[in-house]
Amino acid sequence: MMDVAEVAEQVSGETERMATQRAKIRARTAKWDLDIAIFLFIVLIIVIILLFQDFGIEIVASVAIFGLAMVWLVGWRRGKQLYRRFYDEELAKLEQELKKSVEETIEDMVKKALLRKRWQQ
Repeated sequence: MMDVAEVAEQVSGETERMATQRAKIRARTAKWDLDIAIFLFIVLIIVIILLFQDFGIEIVASVAIFGLAMVWLVGWRRGKQLYRRFYDEELAKLEQELKKSVEETIEDMVKKALLRKRWQQ
């Protein structure tokens, strides 16, 4: 039979895994925001202007590659920052839910014990 420490460790690991999964999903969806979309449109406009001004394809390609690399870098950094923040939020929320469910379970056990005591009297 598992003791309380083993159960707490198992629940803690499960809570951390769930928090990690939820934080990854939230960060993945939030890292591509309006700022990055605007930056992409600016890069596109610059590339189009350079093409119409008869710049060499090497220069246009370099600008496009640099712009895409910057978008990727900014999105990656933002995703990491959001992941850390969302992970902390999710972990706190899950621990609070776990604590609440444990309190409810203890409350139910006390109620059952009181009912048993009343029935025995």
